Amino acid sequence: MIAAQLLAYYFTELKDDQVKKIDKYLYAMRLSDETLLDIMNRFKKEMKNGLSRDFNPTATVKMLPTFVRSIPDGSEKGDFIALDLGGSSFRILRVQVNHEQNQAVHMESEVYDTPENIMHGSGSQAILITWTKRFKASGVEGTDVVKLLDKAIKKRGDYDANIVAVVNDTVGTMMTCGYDDQLCEVGLIIGTGTNACYMEELRHIDLVEGDEGRMCINTEWGAFGDDGALEDIRTEFDREIDRGSLNPGKQLFEKMVSGMYLGELVRLILVKMAKEGLLFEGRITPELLTRGKFNTSDVSAIEKNKEGLHNAKEILTRLGVEPSNDDCVSVQHVCTIVSFRSANLVAATLGAILSRLRDNKGTPRLRTTVGVDGSLYKTHPQYSRRFHKTLRRLVPDCDVRFLLSESGSGKGAAMVTAVAYRLAEQHRQIEETLAHFSLTKEMLLEVKKRMRAEMELGLGKQTHDKAVVKMLPSFVRSIPDGTENGDFLALDLGGTNFRVLLVKIRSGKKRSVEMHNKIYAIPIEIMQGTGEELFDHIVSCISDFLDYMGIKGPKMPLGFTFSFPCKQTSLDAGILITWTKGFKATDCVGHDVATLLREAIKRREEFDLDVVAVVNDTVGTMMTCAYEEPSCEVGLIVGTGSNACYMEEMKNVETLEGNQGQMCINMEWGAFGDNGCLDDIRTIYDKLVDEFSLNSGKQRYEKMISGMYLGEIVRNILIDFAKRGFLFRGQISEPLKTRGLFQTKYLSQIESDRLALLQVRAILQQLGLNSTCDDSILVKTVCGVVSKRAAQLCGAGMAAVVDKIRENRGLDRLNVTVGVDGTLYKLHPHFSRIMHQTVKELSPKCNVSFLLSEDGSGKGAALITAVGVRLRQEMSS
Repeated sequence: MIAAQLLAYYFTELKDDQVKKIDKYLYAMRLSDETLLDIMNRFKKEMKNGLSRDFNPTATVKMLPTFVRSIPDGSEKGDFIALDLGGSSFRILRVQVNHEQNQAVHMESEVYDTPENIMHGSGSQAILITWTKRFKASGVEGTDVVKLLDKAIKKRGDYDANIVAVVNDTVGTMMTCGYDDQLCEVGLIIGTGTNACYMEELRHIDLVEGDEGRMCINTEWGAFGDDGALEDIRTEFDREIDRGSLNPGKQLFEKMVSGMYLGELVRLILVKMAKEGLLFEGRITPELLTRGKFNTSDVSAIEKNKEGLHNAKEILTRLGVEPSNDDCVSVQHVCTIVSFRSANLVAATLGAILSRLRDNKGTPRLRTTVGVDGSLYKTHPQYSRRFHKTLRRLVPDCDVRFLLSESGSGKGAAMVTAVAYRLAEQHRQIEETLAHFSLTKEMLLEVKKRMRAEMELGLGKQTHDKAVVKMLPSFVRSIPDGTENGDFLALDLGGTNFRVLLVKIRSGKKRSVEMHNKIYAIPIEIMQGTGEELFDHIVSCISDFLDYMGIKGPKMPLGFTFSFPCKQTSLDAGILITWTKGFKATDCVGHDVATLLREAIKRREEFDLDVVAVVNDTVGTMMTCAYEEPSCEVGLIVGTGSNACYMEEMKNVETLEGNQGQMCINMEWGAFGDNGCLDDIRTIYDKLVDEFSLNSGKQRYEKMISGMYLGEIVRNILIDFAKRGFLFRGQISEPLKTRGLFQTKYLSQIESDRLALLQVRAILQQLGLNSTCDDSILVKTVCGVVSKRAAQLCGAGMAAVVDKIRENRGLDRLNVTVGVDGTLYKLHPHFSRIMHQTVKELSPKCNVSFLLSEDGSGKGAALITAVGVRLRQEMSS
């Protein structure tokens, strides 16, 4: 027993001694983590150079765009032929993809040899840059291989094929695994050759137009080091391998790590060690000196745990070197060092890719899947374990799953084709759907013409009652002239909040407007309760404000901004025509809102107010701007709702007596189209939004252009696209089913030019919508289409207004200013620009300036009240 232990100890000591000798001899091949991190950073820099327009021409790592923009989403289907040419034989596969049957993929294939004389003969849109893997066919480098294949098919003439995609095998590997695991965004091959690909942000790829979305980049990392970047870690054996290769000076990284060269590297080391008397007692045989006699499969066999030393003895005996046990131990360790270096170097370069993906996503921790293929990774007994272990040390902030690819170059090619087919078909259907939102100049001119016709109907005495655009007189007959003076109260009711303001207007040389206000909420039960409850709530808030300002006592003049359709019978009386914006208070429609307010003040018996004016917020907007800019004769609001007003000649206002002077007309243009005159441009989504709104069939124009509804239109499109499998992997999440979820403020954020897709994804995630990069692009496109149409329709309406003013005055050219307010106009990144452009195109004879209103509903109400008081005093004096 003791003898056996001593013998085992002796052999272990002997083995350790041999291992140490080899370690010392091959010291240059053993790389520290510090060196590997340095190589990782070098490769990261090479990737950046390859992606850059300026540095790509001289970059060794070419970072080739593959034009593969999406991984499979599981909905692919079809029957495809794949050709796989990448070595000494090639395959033809038939791949049937059926997404209904648990994503089943059925494959049949035939393998054909590629004769040596054809590999080296003549090659009788992907342009081959350079042959590798011992291919040398002439007339092919620099040529489009698709055209060559197409030409060859036509030359035969007995069948036809539609060549959809040219696929690099590494990309095929990623796509195959991507079909099974949608987190897969990296492809890796470690076999005869080596390469990697990954999904890069389009904004970083200078060589391809566009900056939204992602594209798979084929790194062609085998060429890493061709510019000398790896000289400090290349050994004399690496240089010898390179000198004897078909492509000296090229693919230097590949020659250090791939299966084609590892066996040869080991052979060269063994020859040198034998020459120096360190192995085989100095015996060198012709077999050992022959290139190709020691293969990478031999390296794998020798490194097997149990039978490795036995395999070493057999392989070395085959080479005629009569190995001793020591020799077998030494050779096994040489193999370990060579293959371990390969695993370490591949871990460093893959680490650079993963680190870049993490940076691109702006995430502290990356979770991803790498699709892997290649004989070295698959068949070497230790390779994958060592490689994974090193990678974890180099990129500890990346959680990586490795997925073995099943026929990456065949099934993968079919997958790329299937994805291309799916994307093309989806793109066609998406374009077809969104085309309904596209308005030509002719269509917009038609909208302008119809708006003008509806305006005339609203102004006409005989037609007014049936008109949908009501063209209501506001009894505001003059814009401010600068002599207005005094303290005024203003009430601003137009949404879920309302304000009470004290506005101090001072005339003279130093004209000024000083404002104080307080905001009060209107609970939903009051918005939809009784009219009495609503007005009592308003009066109790006024009471609070008067106490807050310390001005309860004197009877102050008040302007009441009431942002709902009202028919005014005088400046201080307005009859509510209909509630909008979610209000439903009873016993208000058909009543004078000024009287309802006065009655509520009486009921409270605390204070009295002089209700001078009932003000529409759009008129207030115009008046605020007119106080600063006298050429302002139009008001426009594009916010929660939308409306416009303008100064009309009294002679055209047939609903009122008198032909002298002008009056501001509150158009109430939101109802444009309620008679069906816009039905030809309304989409199914507009109809859905209308159908489920509180006032179905009413305010149809407003529902196509205003902030309260655009998000809802977008949400309905997104649901439809998800149902059709274009978005969110065909899943309709609960949040997406929620009406009102997609507020218009999200459109403004998503469409911001400064916003990267990552931030779009973050917004969608806040909304409970788990989106991919492609989803984010489509959502952004949908938002853009909906808001562009809104801006154009709004511009067409405004063009009708300014042209009417010009014609009223018989002018060849009109200079006019439009006072504008509303969150959509103010906050959306493109709305105002598109609207201005539309007005300019549709009304070329009008120079229209747009002036942002500063608090039209508060300051505007006070100014109208001040003008009303001034005119009242002028009349009585």
